[in-house]
Order: sequence, then structure tokens, then C-alpha cells
Amino acid sequence: MTPIVIAIDGTSASGKSTNAKLISKALGFTYVDTGAMFRTLAWFCLKEQIDIHNPKTVTNACRKWKTTLDCVDGHVRLLVAGYYPSKEIRTAETSAAVPYIAAIPKVREWMKDIQRSCTRFGNLVMEGRDIGSAIFPETNYKYYLDANLAERERRRQAEGVHEDLAQRDHRDSQRATAPLMIPLGAIVINNSGLSAEETSIQIIAHIKKTLPQNSQ
Repeated sequence: MTPIVIAIDGTSASGKSTNAKLISKALGFTYVDTGAMFRTLAWFCLKEQIDIHNPKTVTNACRKWKTTLDCVDGHVRLLVAGYYPSKEIRTAETSAAVPYIAAIPKVREWMKDIQRSCTRFGNLVMEGRDIGSAIFPETNYKYYLDANLAERERRRQAEGVHEDLAQRDHRDSQRATAPLMIPLGAIVINNSGLSAEETSIQIIAHIKKTLPQNSQ
């Protein structure tokens, strides 16, 4: 049977990661954080002193680095030479490099192939910025999360992260390849003022109404 893919897209700090984890746990699906994959490439480029502003050198690195997919405790991870840089990909330096990496068309092509291959691990809850629009446009389970800018900035600050979210939104939505957009057929949820639990309950309730009985 073809694995089910639940696509969770949305803006920065809209609760994609938290909700995707809650949903995957509730349904017993495998969780995939595609943003972490881009972060891993950004970390690798910084570590290897590869110019992140040069699309050609980044593309070459993406083609040649030694990576494998692993699934631990229901969470898919992209390993580099067998190593998962869990802490390194969350630094401010790596975060600042990600938008440049993510805007490169050949990088996104490579990532698409890797991300679509995650179905080898079974049913998925996959979160990112182009899952329902570019990675799995055929899925029937598409959700787009958003919240007002002030709310999202508050969430980031609570995490100890200072990021210009308005600029990030603009950059993500204006890039030529796989721009941030509401996927066709997606259910849009503005969770301003809602907790992650309240948001995920809405999504899970909708999913359970439409999931095949033998996959629940």
C-alpha cells in the first residue's frame, strides 16, 4: 500500500515542527523535518568553508557529500558520513546561512529526491515550506500554518532566537524555485492565540475523518 504523507507547511515560527511532532506521535506516523535537512547542508558548507553565496560550489558539495537517511524513534534524520549534527544545525550561524542554501534550484532538486524517498519508512508527517506544493503535491493531506507577525516573533524570542521574520517571509515567498505558498487544496490554520495542542487537535480531528480505516 502506498504510504500516506501528511504535509505541514507554513511560515517561520508558525508551529510547524511542534505540531508535526504531536501529529506524528498521535497517529504513529514517522516524522520528517525537511528544514533540518537544509540546515545540515548549510552546516556542512560552513564546516568545509564552502562559499554559501556561490550556487555552483554549493551544488557541487550537495552532489558529492556522503549522506544517508536514518530513522530513529520515528524521526528521520539526514546523516553526513554517519553523523547527525543535532546541535550544530541549530546555531545562529547555521540559521543565517540556510536561506542562501535553500534558494539554489539544484539543491532543492536534490532535496526533493531525498525527501520523497522518505516514504521507505512508511506513513509520514512531513513539515517544511514546500511539502504540499512541490515535494508531495499529490497528497490529500495538506495543512498550511500561519500566525500574525507579532505572535511569531514572540515565539522566536521565547526560544532565545532573534530573527527578522518579515524579511524571511519575503525571501521565502519571492525565491524563484519552490517559493513559500499555500498549496493547492491545503487547509489554512491561523493559530495566533492557540497553543500547539489546540492546533494539532484541529488537524488530527480532520485527518481522522478522512484517513483509511486500516491506517489509523
